Amino acid sequence: MKKEKVKITFIQAIAVILIILLIAAGIITIIIKNHFEKNAENGKQIVTGKIDDWEYDPQKARAEYGYNYNSKGISSGAVMESATADSYLGFSTGGAKDINNFRENIENGYFPISTDITYNGLFYDYTFDTGNNSENKSEDLFSPSYSCAISKDPISSEQEYYMTVGLNSNIKESDFQRKKLNLVVVLDISGSMSSSFSSYYYDQFVNINEDKEEDGNKTKMQIANESVNVLIDRLKEDDRFGMVLFDNQAYLGKPISLVSNTDMEAIKDHILEIKPMGGTNFEAGYKKATELFSEYKNSDADEYENRIIVITDAMPNYGTTSKEGLLSYVEENSGDGIYTTFIGVGVDFNTELIEQISDVKGANYYSVHNSQEFKERMGEQFEYMVTPLVFDLNLDLQSDSYKIEAVYGTDTKNIESGNIMKVNTLFPSKTTSTGEVKGGVVLLKLKKIKDSDDSLIKLKVSYKDRNGKSFENLQEIKFEGKDEFYDNTGIRKAILLTRYANTLKNWILYERTESSKFIITPITGIVDCNLVVDDIIRILGENERVSTSLSVSKNYQEIFEKLKKYMLHEINEINDDTLNKEIEILDKLINR
Repeated sequence: MKKEKVKITFIQAIAVILIILLIAAGIITIIIKNHFEKNAENGKQIVTGKIDDWEYDPQKARAEYGYNYNSKGISSGAVMESATADSYLGFSTGGAKDINNFRENIENGYFPISTDITYNGLFYDYTFDTGNNSENKSEDLFSPSYSCAISKDPISSEQEYYMTVGLNSNIKESDFQRKKLNLVVVLDISGSMSSSFSSYYYDQFVNINEDKEEDGNKTKMQIANESVNVLIDRLKEDDRFGMVLFDNQAYLGKPISLVSNTDMEAIKDHILEIKPMGGTNFEAGYKKATELFSEYKNSDADEYENRIIVITDAMPNYGTTSKEGLLSYVEENSGDGIYTTFIGVGVDFNTELIEQISDVKGANYYSVHNSQEFKERMGEQFEYMVTPLVFDLNLDLQSDSYKIEAVYGTDTKNIESGNIMKVNTLFPSKTTSTGEVKGGVVLLKLKKIKDSDDSLIKLKVSYKDRNGKSFENLQEIKFEGKDEFYDNTGIRKAILLTRYANTLKNWILYERTESSKFIITPITGIVDCNLVVDDIIRILGENERVSTSLSVSKNYQEIFEKLKKYMLHEINEINDDTLNKEIEILDKLINR
């Protein structure tokens, strides 16, 4: 009886072990299924609980073109630079954030257009002493400072009067944190994206520069795809990401969804497979992107920032193609709290169009030379790029002796008559260990209207923060001095760069129009080009750029020699060797 009892106990033990093994096997099967199961209905891979919700099927959506998709590019990540714990951020204006397209056209022997070089884009290449000190520093979000200078024009030797508005903040870099993002990338996949970065796509149709050899560079499409993946690497788990593609029409790449719920590595693989074909319907792509925000734009505004990033060479030829029409869509979105960034790809990137439609609250634009450069740019700058903090900034200058003659470095072309300076948007900007701010000034050229002992200037600044709260700042300064002087190196550098930009703009307009009014002489000096619109003959269409070979007339070779001499002197006085890259540009033009 004892023996039988032991036997029953042993059998029971074996049964228990078998049950445990079966349960364990079931759990393992469920885990494996959750990791690697393919959804039979839509063929999407589910990995570690994250969904590959990519919608765009090139074979299905564009089979009519008979295009073969078979290659991949290279993905690249981005590393966040460490913050300096006790330093304060500054601000920079919206609009252009570089002049890369100007530099690349010169480098490749093409003639740029005047919108390729902008004052705020050029300023953002450099850091500035903003004249900030404890005496004028307010406790508000935006704390402007003012610096003055009397400077002689290097060509005419006439005295000119300038003032900078220093764009300072009271935000510690260690305290800065952007909002969560609802981000939609709109990617141009049109035929013009198939050309190499350093060539003009439309040259092939009009036999211009057809003997120019390809340099083996990646295509604009490859660089654009890799740039999207650089952006993706900047996203956080609680951001939401969606994507739209457009050629003749628009396609849903992926719906907006939380990064934490999305297999982003699979999404990046899909993006690297994208190939270009067809026309360019910017309107369709931008509208479809806007539709993706319908359930988000008003529901979580306190927690999330809404932004569309358009990556394109900006040569629309389908749908709405006018600057005015496209501008209206960007403005409407801005009014709804959906802001826009443009990233231009290719040496033929149409800055004339983008410069116009980025003149909107919350907008900015960059241009891409290569994916590695973009990776470095999108390090910590990504956080700043998507975080507008100050809106609708107005400066009212009141003086019996001076008035505003010109403004350089703002993101608005709506400069009213009188003593008003306008800036649509200020974005946070990096400061150096010495307190200089990247792109941290706006330069005002002043006109002396009468000699007076009263040199007092009253300055009233008003603006709104991201929550719509209004602020004012009142300061008084005295414009003292009769001979050449500079309050600091920041204003001296801003004047130098503005004269450099004005000379280049005059040169471009002179060579393209053969109009003598753009010649710089000892009588005229370096004249302002801030409000001049290019007189460019359109060969193919409103936005389709073809190349013009780089040339420099004898008149301007001599002007560039004088400008170079002046700039070398100023670089030595300012003690900033980074300005020598502008000397390299001048040398290319002088020796052309």
